[in-house]
Amino acid sequence: MTDTVLQLTGITKRFGTLVANDAITLSLGAGEVLALLGENGAGKSTLVSILFGHYIADSGSIAVFGKPLAPGDPRAALAAGVGMVHQHFTLADNLSVLDNIMLGSEPLWQLFTRRNAARARLADVAQRFGLAVDPDARVGQLSVGERQRVEILKALYRGARILILDEPTAVLTPQESEALFSVLAQMVAQGLSIIFISHKLAEVLRVSHRVAVLRSGKLVAQAPAAGTTQAQLAQWMVGHAIEPPQRHEAAAVGDTVCALRQVSTPAARDCLRGASLELRAGEIVAIAGVSGNGQVALAELLCGTRQASSGSISLLGRPWQSDPATLVAQGVARIPEDRHGVGVVGDLPVWENAVSERLRSRLFSRAWWVRRRAAQAYAQSVVRAFDVRGGGPISPARALSGGNMQKLILGRALLHPQSTDAAAVTPRLIVAHQPTWGLDIGAVAYVQRQLIRARDAGAAVLLISDDLDEVMTLGDRVAVMHAGHLSEARPAAAWTREAIGLAMAGAA
Repeated sequence: MTDTVLQLTGITKRFGTLVANDAITLSLGAGEVLALLGENGAGKSTLVSILFGHYIADSGSIAVFGKPLAPGDPRAALAAGVGMVHQHFTLADNLSVLDNIMLGSEPLWQLFTRRNAARARLADVAQRFGLAVDPDARVGQLSVGERQRVEILKALYRGARILILDEPTAVLTPQESEALFSVLAQMVAQGLSIIFISHKLAEVLRVSHRVAVLRSGKLVAQAPAAGTTQAQLAQWMVGHAIEPPQRHEAAAVGDTVCALRQVSTPAARDCLRGASLELRAGEIVAIAGVSGNGQVALAELLCGTRQASSGSISLLGRPWQSDPATLVAQGVARIPEDRHGVGVVGDLPVWENAVSERLRSRLFSRAWWVRRRAAQAYAQSVVRAFDVRGGGPISPARALSGGNMQKLILGRALLHPQSTDAAAVTPRLIVAHQPTWGLDIGAVAYVQRQLIRARDAGAAVLLISDDLDEVMTLGDRVAVMHAGHLSEARPAAAWTREAIGLAMAGAA
């Protein structure tokens, strides 16, 4: 790892008064895995976007294999050997693997495609790097792990020698993650260099040779992965020691708050098939599973935005009413998966988002008039009690970072309008769907502490998460979803990581 294949020198990027990258100088060696870490908003995405040509730096330069890289030109980055695998796959589900990989790789003026040559090249790349996949398989029928292989193959097919992986294990089972790590080892052995972006510190230390940490747009630390601890990485990322949530067993599990009996939802790509589950007061039930196996259907069902086609649901012993406003009034707190698209309305101010689910209540409206003063006072209580930073009640919600946006949603869900105490949890049922997805380690710890506090205050908590560590850490009972089927919810101690992984893959 002595030869430098990538050199970033003095990269600075500003967005108005915000300095996203502040004179960052960083190098990458041949056959090296460099982990790039930082809180949400630390500047990681901006830096790799500059490297891949999506942004143009205000100052600084980039050299790839000793040659200057033209700024703001993704085609130049690809031609130089830089490839990127995004966290959210960019594949056409209705096309075959081969079609996806060839897409955009041939000139538009070419009268015919060279499919035979492409098939042979794909087979060679797949064999060299241990990325076996059927070139004729339709992408929409592949597992998540197989789709990720296609994304990596797409970059390697185009000649990538430097690969940027953004949260590559976020939606993988433990077994799929292990397979990915084996593939990365093969890549490195053949001289490829990798920039590895992840919030999972254990896997960062496992797969990387060196770590670089950004904080507030600056490069604050670089160190060999060997000999570095997770606690040290966390402190570099946030500037102080992180106290993980103090997990303890549920003191007293109460009565059943919500019960599902053989519930199915209309046939769709993500649906439930005969799911049964009991959610009890003072308990966290964690649902594990690879994304797309029915978790969205379960969350939307319990948030009132999807109907059941068969089976029965009860809330506090009464028949279920699939109406979001009614459910909120009955004590159902909703923490949606997509905080940007569903959780908040970005162009509306914080105060309007804070009262959006209770706007029709007498606390915040009378006749056709909004009680603006009461609404803004409540929003200020949420901002203060849940430490929402980045703007006051009149600031637009889109100005908040991901972590602070999630704190706003938590506060709206957990803080009763007539209370100013963050510990006063009034919801009877909390539906938390991917509550820490995409958050940095500090925001993750905060959100997890709030869910534990809510459980201890007597709420029934349904936690749906793709993060197996989170499932094992927070769940009093754990169930697994696969292809719309929900396993029995068993005590967390009755599961092993391997058993959960197998159940996630449908093998158990």
